[in-house]
Amino acid sequence: RDGGAQFYRPVHFKEDQPVKAKILVVEDEGLVALDLTERLRRFGYEVPAPAGSAEEALARERDTMPDLILMDIRIQGPLDGVDVAQVMRSRRDVPVVFLTAHSDAATLEQAKTAGPYGYVLKPFRDRELQIVIDMALNKHRIETNLAKLQRSVAERRKLTGFLPICANCKKIRNDKEEWEAVETYIQTHSDAEFTHGICPDCSKKLYSEHFSRVGKAAKASGGE
Repeated sequence: RDGGAQFYRPVHFKEDQPVKAKILVVEDEGLVALDLTERLRRFGYEVPAPAGSAEEALARERDTMPDLILMDIRIQGPLDGVDVAQVMRSRRDVPVVFLTAHSDAATLEQAKTAGPYGYVLKPFRDRELQIVIDMALNKHRIETNLAKLQRSVAERRKLTGFLPICANCKKIRNDKEEWEAVETYIQTHSDAEFTHGICPDCSKKLYSEHFSRVGKAAKASGGE
């Protein structure tokens, strides 16, 4: 039996790799579409078959539900890339990055109407393409999380469900099992604001003696 040192092969645990986004390419020039698809897949993104027309783009977006769309502004057909992007964004919240060989003011102003998350000018470099895509995805992720947070806050500000209220003092039991005045509870759990006044019934109860004296004085004055 060998009494020497024993050697163990180290075990390396593979870290979970972040899931890459799915990107749909809309480009009517076949070679450009193929080149873009290969580049994006090399970057690690999931890329379905590119779309070459407006009709194909709308159908492909509906079927594949991409996380981002790379859209050529000038595509063949009755609808251009800006029109297609507007239709897509009306159906669901999906970020669009425009591809264009035109950087003139008129083209960019037209593209702005679709609310794009960025532009990539042709011809483009790998690093430039990656940066624009990463920034667009990150911006969309932040906006989505912020919208969820705002909806959550808005829902929490609504008074719904059952409220445990004391039958005698009319205080409400809060989430901390503490009893507090109705006014305090509503101010804490909603956006309502209070103005204070006295209703006629309470006014009579609180100031009955005063009203009585006023009435007697009025009668006495009228009788003189």
